[in-house]
Amino acid sequence: MERLDEDTVRTLGDLLPRERRSGAVAVRADGDTDHVYTYQRFLTTAWKTGNFFRHLGVREGVTVGIVAEPRPQPLLGLFGAALLGAQVRLDPPEAIDARVVLAPTDRIDLYELPPGGQRVGYGANPNEPTVRYFEENVWSENPTVPPEDRDPGAAVLVTDDAAYSHERLLRTAFDTVDRLSLAPGEMVAVRAPLADPRTVAAGVLAPLLAGGAVQLGADGSDADAEIVADEEPATDRWLDISDIDL
Repeated sequence: MERLDEDTVRTLGDLLPRERRSGAVAVRADGDTDHVYTYQRFLTTAWKTGNFFRHLGVREGVTVGIVAEPRPQPLLGLFGAALLGAQVRLDPPEAIDARVVLAPTDRIDLYELPPGGQRVGYGANPNEPTVRYFEENVWSENPTVPPEDRDPGAAVLVTDDAAYSHERLLRTAFDTVDRLSLAPGEMVAVRAPLADPRTVAAGVLAPLLAGGAVQLGADGSDADAEIVADEEPATDRWLDISDIDL
């Protein structure tokens, strides 16, 4: 697995080219052996997520709310929405003007959407028939890459205060790769809130750019580097999100 070049990566979707499919680990959630994603599995499932979201009406300019637990499903939702040109709101308010909300099944009932909005639960099969089951629906989807090119300057993450474009997030991600000297195959422990765009850029996009792996829900003790927030680092290579410019 090789580091991606700044000249070839302009949007989040550029992190997912077919030639990166391999058996190297891309995302790992500690404590659950079902949540070890190789690059082969992660890329294929991200494409499937995009196609599933497309069936639910996700498209350029709409909002997708994602409850950002330290698990792979929110990352798959982020990339799936980004492939379609949607804007992602992490840890959204319970009343949100969104086409889709992706949340743990035991919390999905908290969210109120406008007419046509779709609720998708992950982690367990929902009892309510109007709630889609993320894992089941994505598993059965077509593993093809959504074909449209996206504008690097378009917003892909939004918060109450700001909108973050593909190029803005990737600029910080490349800077993080350099600051931590990340190399292919290295594991980066995410010990900061996934709902923070700085965590997404430095803790998710940076290791994937480098050809490394994202480690979720870990204490950092077996990682090569860490992204932390008010935590005592367990490695010699780390960044606190307060020191990350975005």
